[in-house]
Amino acid sequence: MTSDSDFRTLFDPQTCTRKGLCPVSDIRNKRNPLESHSLYFEQHGSGPEKIIFIMGMNSSLFAWSKQVEHFSRMPEYSVLVFDNRGVGNSDTPKGPYSTSGMAEDAIALLDFIGWTEARSIHVVSISLGGMISQELAMRIPERIISLTLAVTTAGGYFWTNFPPWKGLDGLVRLNFIKDPVAKIPIIHGMVYTSSWLDEKAVDDPQGRTNREIEVESYTERFRITRPQTLVGGLSQMFAGMTHHVSAQKLRQISQSIPKVLLATGDQDFLVAPHNTVYLKKHMEEAEVVEFQNTGHALHYQRYREFNALLERVFKEGRERVQAEDTNTRFSTF
Repeated sequence: MTSDSDFRTLFDPQTCTRKGLCPVSDIRNKRNPLESHSLYFEQHGSGPEKIIFIMGMNSSLFAWSKQVEHFSRMPEYSVLVFDNRGVGNSDTPKGPYSTSGMAEDAIALLDFIGWTEARSIHVVSISLGGMISQELAMRIPERIISLTLAVTTAGGYFWTNFPPWKGLDGLVRLNFIKDPVAKIPIIHGMVYTSSWLDEKAVDDPQGRTNREIEVESYTERFRITRPQTLVGGLSQMFAGMTHHVSAQKLRQISQSIPKVLLATGDQDFLVAPHNTVYLKKHMEEAEVVEFQNTGHALHYQRYREFNALLERVFKEGRERVQAEDTNTRFSTF
């Protein structure tokens, strides 16, 4: 049997309150043996404001390191991160996967750790995670205070869901390259802007460039993370390619959640910024923020600004919930 100590982590053990495997299949009462799997998760911090971070394609929970480090050390927050099926320490059931199925995984995890109360969670997501979160928001809108959809899409037809050529080429190559060192420059070209990579990093005492720091960061993540299988990579890709949430459902999500944020970079080679424009068209209540000279990994490239933005979104979401509660109380008199 696997114990918690068997899972290596890049996060601060001092902030970790719980980690391990969530038995998705047992919780959702699935009978299909091909869907039998567990999710690896970590919970950090113990504050009253609960955040679940949902990551995108091919990336483990360690891709949220800048957010976990920031929010888990603040007394008001509890942070939940996990590996989606098909990556990291989570199981890899036979594919293909769907964003709706992966949303059911997230609900099973929330149920498992007891985050089930009304208006109790903030959902932060990026890329494929944003697609999963749209499905999540349709299923449990009553639990959600705020919803952040970063660099993501509502999807459509299979042939319209392909990313720009540069991103698609990189995704396909990554599934067939085993050497982590060879993967890093491909990833950099997909998720960051070249000008930012060549800049000197802010506040780095060694005077390194962002590229040098990110090479070191990805090397460490690859060292500690279980390699993704071909089945896991292609199955996650299939989930993204087949994702579609209708305009009507987008309106429903926007109207049912107190605060919705749509965030994008202006130079995204995986999910073109026009997808965020489309989301805003059908989610009129949502706020839109576009980061300049920023690629797909805006939560890393602009992590200071992104974390500050999330703090504001969480605050505004909570304030709107409190206002709704006040209005409801007064309306009963």
